[in-house]
Amino acid sequence: MDIRQLKYFLAIAEEGQITSAARKLQMAQPPLSQQLKQLEEELGVVLVERGPRSIQLTEAGMILRERAQQILELTDSTTRELKDFVKGVSGTLSIGTVSSSAATLLQDRLVEFHHNYSGVKFEIHEGNTYRIIDLLNKGIVEIGIVRTPFSSTGLECVYTVSEPMIAVMAPEYDWTGGKPEIEIGELRNQPLIVYRRFEQLIRETCLENGFDPQFFCMNDDARTTLLWANAGLGIGIIPRSAFTLASNSNVAAKEIRSDSLNTRVAAVWMKDKYLSSLAAKFIENFSRA
Repeated sequence: MDIRQLKYFLAIAEEGQITSAARKLQMAQPPLSQQLKQLEEELGVVLVERGPRSIQLTEAGMILRERAQQILELTDSTTRELKDFVKGVSGTLSIGTVSSSAATLLQDRLVEFHHNYSGVKFEIHEGNTYRIIDLLNKGIVEIGIVRTPFSSTGLECVYTVSEPMIAVMAPEYDWTGGKPEIEIGELRNQPLIVYRRFEQLIRETCLENGFDPQFFCMNDDARTTLLWANAGLGIGIIPRSAFTLASNSNVAAKEIRSDSLNTRVAAVWMKDKYLSSLAAKFIENFSRA
């Protein structure tokens, strides 16, 4: 199994037809079919179920598709980094970041790092905390920018200062009379919009204060929480620094007074694995900011 075969297989998986994949790859269909057959024989598995008009990936095919995407992405990243090195450019740094940390990362740390090391290029991979840590494990990114809570097992971590969570609400939900802060108990029986990563933290905090939260919408992005709240669909709960990530013209932000309802941004990387000099410099800069 080589890189060329993986590219052929991914084209077939993406197109759903060998004919279309051959056209995309600018090659004849018979040689592509033969390459697929050879790959299946080499691996000892059936990768696709062939139909009269299209193909469907088998379970083994779906596993290979995911791994092939990761391998090719890492290959492309390595190729670009080596080309940068040959050209005398400082290199390319691969960073994974969650949406709710983007404001903190870009405003405070990335700008300063770029000022100090202007020759460095970046590859940014976005996703939730679980995906970013998975990308670290697989070597796709060197550094992850994530939010607590998360399991730090196998990770080195540098944390920013703790920040409170805020409740964002449209005027029709604002019972506070303009107060800038609320108690956690004031969220009782309110339709809450939350980023799924914070569900357990919010639920446990509410239960500690004597009530079960009413989750109206669970989602996978802090920006979605803010947009739904801005549309007047409920009360969003987000980290304070995430307030500027999406439209907020129709909502007021109220800091939630709670000792446990806090979160921190962290830069994380794998323990006992090689860390490039670029990544080490970024972490040093992150620690100072």
